[in-house]
Amino acid sequence: MTSKFDRTEMGLLIALPVLILMAFVLPKWVVNYVQVSLGTGLVALGVMIQMRAGLVSFGQGLYFCIGGYAAGMGAKYFGISDLFLLLAFGITAAFVISGAVGFLLRRYREIFYAMLSLAISMILFGVLSGTEELGSTDGFNLPSATYLGWAPEGDVNRLTLYTLTCVVVIVCSIVLNRFLKSPVGYVNEAIRENELRVEYLGTSAHVAVHITYVMAAIVSSIGGVLWALSLGHVDPEMTNWTTSGQFVFVSILSGTGNIAAPMIGTFLLEILRVYAVEISPNTWQMILGTVMLLTIIFLPKGLWALLGSQKSKTVSEPSSNTAHTGE
Repeated sequence: MTSKFDRTEMGLLIALPVLILMAFVLPKWVVNYVQVSLGTGLVALGVMIQMRAGLVSFGQGLYFCIGGYAAGMGAKYFGISDLFLLLAFGITAAFVISGAVGFLLRRYREIFYAMLSLAISMILFGVLSGTEELGSTDGFNLPSATYLGWAPEGDVNRLTLYTLTCVVVIVCSIVLNRFLKSPVGYVNEAIRENELRVEYLGTSAHVAVHITYVMAAIVSSIGGVLWALSLGHVDPEMTNWTTSGQFVFVSILSGTGNIAAPMIGTFLLEILRVYAVEISPNTWQMILGTVMLLTIIFLPKGLWALLGSQKSKTVSEPSSNTAHTGE
């Protein structure tokens, strides 16, 4: 794997200072939406890298919730509020659980994979909803985050958490971009096209799917920790089927053409939801459903296909001019 940054990674590195500067320029409510979108965007990335293998997870909220609850339980029962330790808790919990569950899910494809992932997610929803020690259906609150012993307050704490959220999200995006360009990433694309040929070539499709599932779980748990610390609260709705459905919605809306697509799509979905609720408080879901329907009909590859088509036009124009000059 080359150590040089490609165009996508350079774009992500350029976006990092832009995101941080937004906190000083934009209204607080917009910055809050960006911060929440960054956390949930990581979960959408987890869905996206599985879709590159032809797998759709309707239960990605499972690891979103595991990350949030691992951080919450670390704070509630062990008095830990350090951001980096809470991230370690979430990653460890997701790694152990996904490593075990992956042995089951890697054997299934298509609707069976989707429904099994959903079923496991709903099991956790039922357990958390019935556990009074964890707040039952109401969940519980998290304390303000600290950073290696430093405990800022007020706006300083808000800006620090936002800045570190941006850094963590960009780093995770770069890592996943390189994962998609690794041998396992290319095997996933081959699995989507023809899994039987992958096996004939001597590569284990089960192992590739298992690795991808664990990677998606880890990045989703990181998103859960960041999201929980941003809002200061966790509840079982994090693993409900409606939450997982939103992540699939984002992946379809944004497309799988680039690692940055789900991050942008998540923010657009948050803004769309805000205005949909304002325009039609009782039927705002119809607006979201209409947007998804139109996207599937007119942009089956997602919104990122618009950028892809623009790039292809830019490339084709010089070549056509050259051909004309040659004549």
